[in-house]
Amino acid sequence: MSVENLKTDEVGSITFLNNLKAKTSEPHKQLEALPISMSIIAPTITVEEYALYLSLMHDVVQNLENDIYPILQEEIADLDERKKAQQILSDLKVAGSEKKQTVSPFKNASEMSVAFAMGIMYVVEGSTLGGRFILKNVQKNLGYNEEKGASYFSGYGNKTGSFWKKYLNSLTEFESKTNSHEEIIAGADYAFRVIGKHLSENSTL
Repeated sequence: MSVENLKTDEVGSITFLNNLKAKTSEPHKQLEALPISMSIIAPTITVEEYALYLSLMHDVVQNLENDIYPILQEEIADLDERKKAQQILSDLKVAGSEKKQTVSPFKNASEMSVAFAMGIMYVVEGSTLGGRFILKNVQKNLGYNEEKGASYFSGYGNKTGSFWKKYLNSLTEFESKTNSHEEIIAGADYAFRVIGKHLSENSTL
């Protein structure tokens, strides 16, 4: 469908999402280029590298669920279905590891606006798409699968794509009614940079 045939609000949504992606491309690329990020998509992946990545992502996901989700409960109806922290703990156990201490990478969540929090969730939810790619690598080289050891990276299974679209619909509807695109982009930029910093500073085996 051409842009000319779209409704004005649909064009606005596409423009916003394209702008969001473009404005956060630099920290996104920096996050993906980290050695620990590269290690989990490499054929040489080790159980130790996998467990370390899971442990650090548990900090991110647990922080999101504990402190960011409450800010978004009026905007996102299916938050309970999107919780994954427990899956990460189960995967860690299969990998022979245990989460002894949890830290919160996202600071001062109580002071965040709904728009800023929506930007953070955009980053973490978006990672479910890449998780399917990681799942294939983990399955091939470590032998874990969606049922055992790699449940987190299975995302929402065959519903991963539809869950992502549902979130994007909620995000664009919120942006349209609040005109908060700058705050959403700021939240997403913050999330990419904070997650990158967390992984970079704590990725020594």
